[in-house]
Amino acid sequence: MTADDGKALTQLRRGALEHCVLALLDGDERYGYDLVGELAEAGLVASEGTVYPLLSRLRKDDLVTTTWRESESGPPRRYYSLTPAGRQALAEFRPAWREFRAAVDRLVDRKARS
Repeated sequence: MTADDGKALTQLRRGALEHCVLALLDGDERYGYDLVGELAEAGLVASEGTVYPLLSRLRKDDLVTTTWRESESGPPRRYYSLTPAGRQALAEFRPAWREFRAAVDRLVDRKARS
């Protein structure tokens, strides 16, 4: 992978990360560390420093809401869940993403098919 490939991948991750977080919250509330772990496992983030500011912005934009809960294994945890606006944003993103992905695949793979 070249440096340019790494930059492109970073930009792609940054653009899709918000909606990946919304998708992880679809139908199930989660706490921040759990989200970080799943995003890291998928190769979408390398650290908590990326996710928590995003969660804060999603909360300010009324796409997610939070509740504090006691934890059996430590301090209280902040759980995140989708708001109706968050569900709407995710619903609008899904078909747009499929269309975008298909268009990019057609263009990027065009030469390989020839």
